[in-house]
Amino acid sequence: MSFPSGSFPLDGVSLDDPILDGPRLRPRNGGAPDALVVLLHGYGADGRDLIDIGNAWADLLPGAMFVSPHAPDPCEGAPVGRQWFPLTFRDPHELTRGAEGAAPILRDFLAEELVKYDLPPERLALVGFSQGAMMALKLATTAQVAPAAVVAYSGMWVEATSGRDDIVLPARPPVLLVHGSEDEVIPAAALFASARGLAAAGVPVEWHLSQGLGHGIDDEGLFHGGRFLAEFLGKGSG
Repeated sequence: MSFPSGSFPLDGVSLDDPILDGPRLRPRNGGAPDALVVLLHGYGADGRDLIDIGNAWADLLPGAMFVSPHAPDPCEGAPVGRQWFPLTFRDPHELTRGAEGAAPILRDFLAEELVKYDLPPERLALVGFSQGAMMALKLATTAQVAPAAVVAYSGMWVEATSGRDDIVLPARPPVLLVHGSEDEVIPAAALFASARGLAAAGVPVEWHLSQGLGHGIDDEGLFHGGRFLAEFLGKGSG
């Protein structure tokens, strides 16, 4: 399968030498995957942290392959954890630069996975938590071919920190932002700033605020995320 230039190009990487890897869940219906859902974990965790979401959503998306890759770099603050990019919280630009720097390896991974399962970018959904949500939004809005949908939990669109209101995006996939009202790591205000910024850039965005929830994902958030993906990936997933 070929990809338009700049979508999720595979830059000469052998499929025999995976770029990233992590736990996987095959389609519940037992057939060949008709959709790919990539789950991107947060800072200091690894792919095992989110893979069970695939079980929660398998009835809604019985034809979907769920993949939860480990981020490429060890995390200094969590000896057994991984990170998409370092965090110090001392540099006001580190989120933007970090997501930009981590994007190429993740972009190549997505291209590799789509080739592996013979799927077009339009059958890809990205789901991220915290730092993984930042990466999901970064990758989805900078691809030349938009994925089917994005669900971002407890994260933010890093471009919203730039203060610019003239950002032009090559891709505008439907986005669902989900956040806890009592998030102690990334305050809920990040949800509203991200929603405003994405909407101003022409992205169709919805949001849900889980009352009383801290930095995590609750059953209510899982429900909304699964239904959102089913709306855009449901065709052909029976």
